[in-house]
Amino acid sequence: MGEFDPDADSDTIFRPPIPTARVDWGRRTTPEQKQITMGKPTGFKEYSRETPKKRPVPLRVLDWNEIYLELPEDKLRKQGARCMDCGIPFCNNGCPLGNLIPDWNDMVFRGHWRDAYEALAKTNNFPEWTGRVCPAPCEAACVLSINDEPVTIKTIEQSISDRAWREGWVKSTSPVRRSGKKVAVIGSGPAGLAAAEQLNRAGHWVTVFERADRPGGLLLYGIPDFKMDKRTVQRRIQFMESCGIRFRCHADVGKNVSIDELKREFDAIILATGATKARDIAVPGRELDGIHLAMNYLPQPTHQNLGDQIFEEQRIDAKGKHVVIIGAGDTAADCLGTAHRQGAKSVTQLNLYPKPPEQRDEIYTPWPYWPNIFRTSPAHEEGGVREWSVLTKGFKGENGHVTKILCARQEVAEIRGAKPVMREIPGTDFELPCDLCLIAIGFSGPEPDGLIAQLGLQLDARGNVLVDENYATSVPGVFATGDCRRGQSLVVWAISEGRCCAAGVDEFLTGTTDLPKLKLF
Repeated sequence: MGEFDPDADSDTIFRPPIPTARVDWGRRTTPEQKQITMGKPTGFKEYSRETPKKRPVPLRVLDWNEIYLELPEDKLRKQGARCMDCGIPFCNNGCPLGNLIPDWNDMVFRGHWRDAYEALAKTNNFPEWTGRVCPAPCEAACVLSINDEPVTIKTIEQSISDRAWREGWVKSTSPVRRSGKKVAVIGSGPAGLAAAEQLNRAGHWVTVFERADRPGGLLLYGIPDFKMDKRTVQRRIQFMESCGIRFRCHADVGKNVSIDELKREFDAIILATGATKARDIAVPGRELDGIHLAMNYLPQPTHQNLGDQIFEEQRIDAKGKHVVIIGAGDTAADCLGTAHRQGAKSVTQLNLYPKPPEQRDEIYTPWPYWPNIFRTSPAHEEGGVREWSVLTKGFKGENGHVTKILCARQEVAEIRGAKPVMREIPGTDFELPCDLCLIAIGFSGPEPDGLIAQLGLQLDARGNVLVDENYATSVPGVFATGDCRRGQSLVVWAISEGRCCAAGVDEFLTGTTDLPKLKLF
């Protein structure tokens, strides 16, 4: 689930609303703070953008540790000082969670770290994850990015969260009293976990059902360790358990856990199963061994790093192989970084569309919208070749195993909406050596069979679960949130969805709710 994926359907890409006024969220202020809105109004003129240093490539490809180093506190405070007194915080509106970004930027500049964490925790249940893997639409919407580099919002967010865990500021959210109501959450990705935490705070008993062997969903098994240390996931799960949330793993609802059992035992059910139906390609030779979907490949190193055994007949390993990755998004980059660490002989990434421009397109994605521009991930810095405007036409193999991939060049035939329509250029066919092919072209939606079919849920035109403004499905007492409702999207969107769904469930159970809910419809 890499976070922003250009291969996703165009209407899943975040389009922030244009804000009309700044909301006063009641941030803490000291007498001296009340004199001006931001602590250093000229900070954006005095300091340039600085991001954390990365571990050297020759060293980091030898292990699975996180790539980025910590930014020292004095530099973090300067980065917080770059936050302008812009009047209308477009960053706040650019964030699907509505994070109070100017507030905690200013608090970091002043050295009020605990206040910064409390402001951050008001809107974001899991900043330790968004600070690591979110593509930061808030930074794209930063007013400073109109003619300069934006504030390092994402880095500041992670630093606040990491410091809160170190200092012990992350306190139990166990409620004072329980409502007696019980909620089942199916799926332990960011949407399900956010819904679970919010409903637990509201006093309901929450049980999270996860079909894998550990909770965490694609946070655990979809994002490589070098992007997000899995101890951050395990730490949060343990914290949630200490707050009263229960987890049942190896629980595949609709198979070894019956729907009728959940309906009898729980007062409400939330589907947070994600959009796990992967897109594939139908070309000659697709049946050959050595061609795999990305999400069959990426979980294996995490399992191994957690001490699990991968049987040889199930192992997908890039060591000593010519690897070809089909796809252009973060999932493809995750496969690239993983192949480097496994010792691939060569890695080539094939992109269906042309290379994006270096600068924002002011017609299709004007500020503050998310721009489609050329981006380089740390995995690309580690090696490999990126090919653009390439069509995959088929595969060749020997003894049932893939050995070559057949391709052709493409060109833009027309622009339909903001998306190019491609056509093959005759006479441009070429071959590449390929011992291992990884298909990373996104997901088409939730799995329609099994749970969704058994419940008889109504789907929308795109095959996602249809809900009303309170996230209630067509079946009374059953709700849906996250990627299974909106389609493949970002971790930050999933958390926002989970929070909003929790408010709908709380209102369903009690007739009212004090849980926050953004208008996402």
